[in-house]
Amino acid sequence: MNKRILAVFFTGMLLAGCSSTKGTKNDLAVNSPIETSINLVDIDEDRVPVTINPGRFTAPTVTYRLPKVIQGTYSVSDFGKYIDDFKALDYQGNEMTVNKIDTNSWTISNAKELDKIIYLVNDTYDIEKAGGIGKDTPFSPSGTNIDPNNYVLNLHGFIGYFDSLKNNQYKLDITAPADFVRSSALQTVDTKTSEDGKYITTSYYAPRYFDITDNPMMYGDLDVEEFQVGDIKIVLSVYSPNKIHSAKSLKETVFTMMEAQKAYLGDINATPRYDIYLYLSEGKEDSPKGFGALEHHTSTVVVFPESMPADALASSMIDVVSHEFFHIVTPLSVHSEDIHYFDYNNPTFSKHLWMYEGVTEYFATLFQVDRGLVEESEFYNKIMEKIGGSKRMNDAMSFTIMSENVLKDPYKDQYLNVYQKGALIGMCIDILMREESNGHRGILSLMKELSNKYGKNKPFEDDKLIDEIVAMTYPSLGEFFNTHVIGDIPIDYNKFFEKVGLEIGEGKVETNYILMNGAPIVSGDPQKGTIFFTDKVLENSFWEEQGAQPNDVIKTIDGTDLTMVNANTLLQQVFSWKPGKDIEVKLDRNGEEVVIKTTTTKTYTIGNGIMEKADATDAQKALREAWLRG
Repeated sequence: MNKRILAVFFTGMLLAGCSSTKGTKNDLAVNSPIETSINLVDIDEDRVPVTINPGRFTAPTVTYRLPKVIQGTYSVSDFGKYIDDFKALDYQGNEMTVNKIDTNSWTISNAKELDKIIYLVNDTYDIEKAGGIGKDTPFSPSGTNIDPNNYVLNLHGFIGYFDSLKNNQYKLDITAPADFVRSSALQTVDTKTSEDGKYITTSYYAPRYFDITDNPMMYGDLDVEEFQVGDIKIVLSVYSPNKIHSAKSLKETVFTMMEAQKAYLGDINATPRYDIYLYLSEGKEDSPKGFGALEHHTSTVVVFPESMPADALASSMIDVVSHEFFHIVTPLSVHSEDIHYFDYNNPTFSKHLWMYEGVTEYFATLFQVDRGLVEESEFYNKIMEKIGGSKRMNDAMSFTIMSENVLKDPYKDQYLNVYQKGALIGMCIDILMREESNGHRGILSLMKELSNKYGKNKPFEDDKLIDEIVAMTYPSLGEFFNTHVIGDIPIDYNKFFEKVGLEIGEGKVETNYILMNGAPIVSGDPQKGTIFFTDKVLENSFWEEQGAQPNDVIKTIDGTDLTMVNANTLLQQVFSWKPGKDIEVKLDRNGEEVVIKTTTTKTYTIGNGIMEKADATDAQKALREAWLRG
């Protein structure tokens, strides 16, 4: 992915990589840009007309494809499924014979006569209502939206490629109503207004097909804020259908986060511009349901519920967008050949998801305590949640084998562990390097060294990376990799915490209002369509103090009925509650209404937590300080 799925019961994310293509034969008589157009004016039954004009071919047969898999998702999307009325036209305007060879591919014979291809594109957001997340529909931040008020233009869902022409330049024309706000990082080369002034056609330039897939856009009724964070221009585009949130209301949160990230990264190579596209879902039947984000090299698409309170949305933006931004380190600056020469139809995968997603997730967690955005206790809680989450996955599986086979059974079901154990692998490497260097080197300095060695235009050889890292660092890392990353031996985290004067122990630990020790305190009855508290509610200090009981059915939360349809959205809000929030929850206890109207306080449970060792030495404390604050 980067799929990042942010649901109340689990959180995960996936990867987007840096891509280009190996040298291929060019089958065009003239090496000119492939001209493409997307028509947002003449919508046909919620379908967008697309035209592809490749120029004159010299080859007798060509194949046109839409991606089966896109970078960042590590799952099959099959964007060809959303194409209707695919036609190839010759220079006289006649239809040509087309052979659809698989879900995403069309072969055209007598290609020397091919003038252009036309087809209609369905959006994926509407289809989510039928298939549901995880049932053969693309993860929402990688999907597409066709709506009179908003168009989410993940271009890989609209524009495809010819096998031999992925290195060719692209010219993209998008025609849309004149009053639309347009947000895109692609280079604008021309703008034309129709004679009646109703429509504007914007022309964009992409150096190659990768740049088409790597530059999402958003059109429609949205608001945009642009601001500088050091030498990076941040463009924040927000679509809130009911105007509950805005780019302006989120600007300060994003600025503070980006400023802290820039300070944390130091002199590592960054990007001159970073775009954030935020789509806020209404929670209707045909609204997107895959909450989280998909990263691109210099941008990210984010989908969250519009109903989230402002503070909860701000907190989620920090957790999710910070992860996506850290991908400018890896895979943008450090990536393998599998990513650099990505095959959208028949991809191969790197062994190093522990780095692409795990280390990135670790950075997104560590920088918050490093820059003073969270207290140490909150950082420890997040690490403990990841330990718990990793233990619920297959903890005795080689991480490199899982990564390389991530689309196959039994490995694909373990993908989300890249955000749990993958981040913990990053943590262990960081602590080992701090110990070996007396606090002077850590995993961030390692990534800077790798970035300087490779950079965005030079991929590493997948099978050689770990040996290179060990040669650049210390033999102890080789033992760790062989045992716990290449090997399948579970990690004893106490061995690493001991180095910094910490340990995992049982005691009173701060927890969440809906997720406790990594498990939900609610369950559902699909036949009755109800959500109810489990026995675990008695172990949650806040709900126990409010008198909640096992089997209490949750009827409403802050005035909104809780149903199986909106459970993910509403419980996500509860997951984001902070102390000091006024709440009202109505319960049904054996037919009797029970109302809980109060202000939230910190909530605790008895469980495992990370705490300081009673006999921690000054040297261990100093190493801990170097680990947490560089």
